[in-house]
Amino acid sequence: MRGIVGRFVAALAVPVLAAVAQARETTQFPAVAAQDAVLTIHAAADLTAMEPLIRDFQAQHPRVAVTYVEYVTNDLKLAASIACEAGRPLADVILSSAVDHLVRLANDGCALEHRSQDTARTPSWAKWRDEVFGFTFEPAVIVYNYDAVPAEDVPRTRVELAELLRTKEDSYRGRVGTYDPRRSGIGYLLTITDARQTSAYGRLIESFGRARAVVHCCTSDLLDDLASGRLLIGYNLLGSYAYARVRAGAHLRIVLPRDYTVVLSRGAMVPSTAGRPDLGAAFVDYLLSPRGQRTGRERAFFFGFDGGAPPEVDGPLSVVDSGLFRPITIGPALLAVQDEARRARFLADWSRSMIDLSGEQ
Repeated sequence: MRGIVGRFVAALAVPVLAAVAQARETTQFPAVAAQDAVLTIHAAADLTAMEPLIRDFQAQHPRVAVTYVEYVTNDLKLAASIACEAGRPLADVILSSAVDHLVRLANDGCALEHRSQDTARTPSWAKWRDEVFGFTFEPAVIVYNYDAVPAEDVPRTRVELAELLRTKEDSYRGRVGTYDPRRSGIGYLLTITDARQTSAYGRLIESFGRARAVVHCCTSDLLDDLASGRLLIGYNLLGSYAYARVRAGAHLRIVLPRDYTVVLSRGAMVPSTAGRPDLGAAFVDYLLSPRGQRTGRERAFFFGFDGGAPPEVDGPLSVVDSGLFRPITIGPALLAVQDEARRARFLADWSRSMIDLSGEQ
């Protein structure tokens, strides 16, 4: 049966991949010295975050050029699945914040095993089967525009956020934002994690619906709206991207939720069809190495596996030591998140809460 499916997918691969390609962006990083190899990275990660890591990798590998192809999470999973089924090379390494997508790909036989001194030091919750490796420590945070949100309104727990939207509905109607889990893989993963972690989930989603929350596919869109004042509060945003905006001068502040803080580790995987799996593995090792982790902490993602947070962040400086740490474990439990029937039911319930309660049709 898999062979039949594979031949069918192979027949569809070219037109579907062409459609995905229209929505992606490609950036070339020439080799520092005379080029003798090209590393191809396909990723659901902002180029601004990955560029310092790519350039530092090239400082160690000056004869390697890098082709970086950026997607939204769902499009990357689709492209990787099609390439795997068709036996076509797509990338030498795949990076995604939607680690459930990578676990599903690995479970489907689309990843190569890789073991090294660097993979061995990765925390047990941030790797699976020597095939998927988490290389970042990224809390999901609340972000607010401090020019427009009074100090007394700043929510520090999910219950406080739901209560704020209930008691000051007129002030925040259409001015609070979060991910759209129907379009965003990371948004779906964070939303379903909330549903499993807290009894306040239903109350929070109901409050979002009544407040006519704005939903976007991507962190950058939400942060743009927050920085401009179109939105006042953003929920469940990736702390790394939010902190990059703060460093760049945006009038934003970040809150680590004090009921619990969901933390994900952006994943890396060497696909089974990689043209240069040796280069893909070398980049994975770099990301996990002390040098790569230091570069990521200082210049790209700003939080570390030690749980440390930048001093400008409102909340415990060590998420791990505070007991608020709720990691999204990279492992087989994420396969249930990818179950299509379960996903459809969850999103249908989410949509009803968000749309019906807002009064929209």
